[in-house]
Amino acid sequence: MSIQLKCLSHTPLRGRNDPSADVVAEVDAVLAQSRAEVEAFDPELILVFAPDHYNGLFYDLMPPFVVATAAESVGDYGTLTGNLSVDAELALELTKHLTDSDLDVSLSHRLQVDHGCTQTLEEMTGSLTRYPVIPIIINSVAPPFVPYRRIRKLGEAVGNFLAGLNKRVLILGTGGLSHEPPVPLLADSPQEVQEFLICGRNPTPEGRAAREARTIAAGRIYGSELCQQTPLNAVWDEAFIELLQSGELEQVDDFDIQQISTEAGRSTHEVRTWVAAFAALAASGPYQARKDYYRPINEWIAGYGVVSATPA
Repeated sequence: MSIQLKCLSHTPLRGRNDPSADVVAEVDAVLAQSRAEVEAFDPELILVFAPDHYNGLFYDLMPPFVVATAAESVGDYGTLTGNLSVDAELALELTKHLTDSDLDVSLSHRLQVDHGCTQTLEEMTGSLTRYPVIPIIINSVAPPFVPYRRIRKLGEAVGNFLAGLNKRVLILGTGGLSHEPPVPLLADSPQEVQEFLICGRNPTPEGRAAREARTIAAGRIYGSELCQQTPLNAVWDEAFIELLQSGELEQVDDFDIQQISTEAGRSTHEVRTWVAAFAALAASGPYQARKDYYRPINEWIAGYGVVSATPA
């Protein structure tokens, strides 16, 4: 087996509420370089850790993590629609391995996934179907959350499974870094919003457009005195990236969920996908990590980062 890792921030506001042209060009360049590296590696399998933003998973049944044997993109924010090329047999084998590893993981034979999964897959491969993929969705926006130590253990168990494959495997982690888009909380929302959070699947085109318009509007004032969301926290982001580079992943076991929400934003917990990805890589031994890019970008409501890693 050979293995590579890419962790990337995603943002549905790319192309919808862009920063200056030079910043867009910087990001385009680093994404082009990352995609070229993926194409040169030519993975035989992509394992993608991703969040969901109340498109596939809702509070009528909200698991901490889900392995999908089949997945369809909802096509939100202009992402591609259609089925992902999920390796169903291998996904089932992985699920059995995870349950045998004392992890209570959920299984879906028909999962809807959103930009949190598909945007990075598109950016790295140009398609939803170019390579076989196994999606693992980690709950990152719908509290309560499991402790970060369980995310690390999930990643380790996934990595142990991947180590037994005679394949070139690309691990993707998608989400974060610091950010807080206008995602409602169940506890303090009006009844109609609570109903959406509990079971809001398959909204009308008008309903999806209105939801996306709210995010775009939030991006236009994010970081200004008009914005009530938690601002981006470059210090937190840089420290998190340095932790991943150090290889001392056990430090995430002490992460305080409420403290992260307060300091860096409630949706910063999408970095759970990065923790799982690095833990999966670390299961094969020491690694070398490289920060390819980082910049806080208010227009995209994201501390935007790209990190790559390979075995040492």
